[in-house]
Amino acid sequence: MRRIVIFALGGLAAATPFGCGKEQAPAAATPEVFVAEVVQRDVPVYAELVGQTRGSQDIEIRARVEGYLERVAFTEGSFVRKGDLLYLIDPKPFEAALANAKADLATAQARLNKTNNDVGRLSPLAKQQAVSQQELDNAVAFQEAASAQMDAHKAAVERASLDLGYTRVTSPIAGLVGTTEVKAGSLVGRGESTLLTTVSQVDPILFRAGISEAEALRIARRARETGGTRAREVEVELLLADGTVHPHPGKVDVVERAVDPTTGTLSVQFTFPNPERVLRPGLYGRARLVVENRAGALLVPQRAVIELQNLHSVVVVGEGNKVEFRNVKVGPRVDNLWVVEEGLKAGEKVVVEGLQKVREGTVVSPKPAAAGTSEPGSAKPAGEAK
Repeated sequence: MRRIVIFALGGLAAATPFGCGKEQAPAAATPEVFVAEVVQRDVPVYAELVGQTRGSQDIEIRARVEGYLERVAFTEGSFVRKGDLLYLIDPKPFEAALANAKADLATAQARLNKTNNDVGRLSPLAKQQAVSQQELDNAVAFQEAASAQMDAHKAAVERASLDLGYTRVTSPIAGLVGTTEVKAGSLVGRGESTLLTTVSQVDPILFRAGISEAEALRIARRARETGGTRAREVEVELLLADGTVHPHPGKVDVVERAVDPTTGTLSVQFTFPNPERVLRPGLYGRARLVVENRAGALLVPQRAVIELQNLHSVVVVGEGNKVEFRNVKVGPRVDNLWVVEEGLKAGEKVVVEGLQKVREGTVVSPKPAAAGTSEPGSAKPAGEAK
């Protein structure tokens, strides 16, 4: 029994150094975050309106007479000049109708000449009472009827000439011609003016977009407060689908009279020069125009702002590299930056990367964010696309 107790005590003694000398868990590493400084400078505030291009004139080309289409005289999708031949409708029936109308006109002319002669011969005889007054009255009546028939046949000749001219379908404007809706050999114009194709004038080209009620009111109120330039004098940039900017700035053309009740937007139409004819109807893009020049605005990268249920906050790195979650009031966006109206001061540092690593009061290891990505100083100039 004594041996067992000694053995147990010896084992306890042997185990004691390991239990008392156990190392504690290492402290958690300081999280590394990337920060950007809140900068202050004058910035232009833009409005970007999504919309679609359309021709300044989109003219439907229709058949104005009935006949068989003899020829399609253009290349689909090409540029045509004013007066270029687009279609030729078989002119032979109209040439025959014109010849017949001219023959009827010649007959009417001969009839009128006869009645003129009759009146000229009977008038002096009636004065001498060599013929009755009734004979003269009959001759005058025939003369007037022949003159009316002459006018009717002249109108018939003019109508036949017009119909013959309508067999040559030409472009009323210079522009891009679309695909043909009919092929050679088709019967057109029977009972209706058949749509043949559409020609669009693309220089200048129009761009139509919608602006929300709230944005329209904000722009109008700001313009009234600042006594800014008239809307039609503001230069407008067109940002295309490939990220480039149309090289020719445009202007406001038409602002719709009323807000569309179904969409809650106000339609705005812009006009852009398009001498190279690069832009075609139906292209989507964004019209960008300066609506305000904000002096001394505080700017932070958009990535630094946390949005949650219409609330915005940022993580500020303060004294001792401790982080603080702070609610802010944001204004408009400027390129990859956000204007902060309340909650920050110039020179403070906000976290742009590593937000998921921190909690309120966490001590962090701040690193400057890479320039050109999240740093406020990397905002694009006003003339560049995003």
